[in-house]
Amino acid sequence: MAKSKSQYQCTECGSVFAKWQGQCSDCNSWNTLVESAVSTATPPKHSRFAALAAQSSSVIKLSEIQAQDHPRFSSGVPEFDRVLGGGMVPGMVVLLGGDPGIGKSTLLLQSMVTLAKTTSALYVSGEESAGQIALRAQRLGLEHTNLNVLTEIQLEQIVAQLEAHKPQVLVIDSIQTLYTSELSAAPGSVSQVRECASQLTRLAKALGITTILVGHVTKEGTLAGPRVLEHIVDTVLYFEGDSQSSFRLVRAFKNRFGAVNELGVFAMTDRGLKGVNNPSALFLSQTAEWVAGSCVMCTQEGARPLLVEIQALVDSSHSPSPRRLSVGLEQNRLAMLLAVMHRHAGLQFFDQDIFINAVGGVRISEPAADLAIVLAMVSSLRNKRLPKELVVFGEIGLSGELRPAPRGQERLREAAKLGFTHAIVPASNAPKQPIDGIEVIGVDRVEKALAALRDKLDCF
Repeated sequence: MAKSKSQYQCTECGSVFAKWQGQCSDCNSWNTLVESAVSTATPPKHSRFAALAAQSSSVIKLSEIQAQDHPRFSSGVPEFDRVLGGGMVPGMVVLLGGDPGIGKSTLLLQSMVTLAKTTSALYVSGEESAGQIALRAQRLGLEHTNLNVLTEIQLEQIVAQLEAHKPQVLVIDSIQTLYTSELSAAPGSVSQVRECASQLTRLAKALGITTILVGHVTKEGTLAGPRVLEHIVDTVLYFEGDSQSSFRLVRAFKNRFGAVNELGVFAMTDRGLKGVNNPSALFLSQTAEWVAGSCVMCTQEGARPLLVEIQALVDSSHSPSPRRLSVGLEQNRLAMLLAVMHRHAGLQFFDQDIFINAVGGVRISEPAADLAIVLAMVSSLRNKRLPKELVVFGEIGLSGELRPAPRGQERLREAAKLGFTHAIVPASNAPKQPIDGIEVIGVDRVEKALAALRDKLDCF
């Protein structure tokens, strides 16, 4: 009878240790060692890596390789195609992560039902029964007559069905539920997740199957399992947004077949997820009265410009340590902007509580949001409203200069299309030819931006 013992494996680099320790000595990550059971039985003579040895290739010069464009086909959901880079590619492996209940299975079921009308599609579920999947499809009003469903968690059984049916598109929901009999660890462990994902990836490349793996996330919001899982796959997508809200965002963080940082916007309805054609309307205020502390900026998400409302609340602090809270924006940049405003604009916030929020649950990481944050804070500090038809963008340096943002012309055209009549942008982003419907004010320093608001737009 095989004996079992415990080992500890790092979720970041996969290194194995005989006993637990706080820091991985190989990758220097803290608190990443996870206990798993390992069997001491004699391993089988058949190696699971035999297929790799049989497919070994020789060295070839790059100039001798003929590059071919990958043919794409639609997933059936236009917003999902946008995030994937224009559609699905045969043989690509996609990892889709997100919080429980945010809509991962709903989106994939909608896509698979549409794909099953024209191609061979297989939906493998390790979390739901076939009856539950049918009830969800019925609740969403989907015609699911041609979609093949398999409820199985053993990898060998799934591989046998794939080799027999050879579907064009495959969904695994989820990768944490699968296990292979080659390993003695429990499903969801580091070794099982890594091995199952590796074998599915090899099979997808060999048979040209477009594979989508659903991944669980931890309480910190990162994908559960080993970090190597993100390196194995071709594309990594994350669901963002509050599960209590009706809006969902799907963002690409890695894509070998397209651009990263693309954003897909969905609205959750009683008939599933619906793509939003004008996402800027979601992030702009719908109130009739425009209040102080609000400023509209134009951010760039992949190839799509989005208009987002930035809100700021500046209030007198009643504690020795004023609060600094930022939602949807970087906390460290807020501290830097406060120092720049004190040094170069003569505005003091040391005795003020400051709260910054990006409306709609969107997360903005680009530094072009600096100018909008500053103007929103000044508007709240002085209790003076900014013009509702004003849009701004621009990065602020430590010396108070305004640096240009990429694709400034596209941002301005998008703002003009949505009815904005004035824009304050870095001088380098000012267009050489006027843009119909919008007056562009180019400035090169943050204090000049405040002066432009005071002199040209009659604010402050």
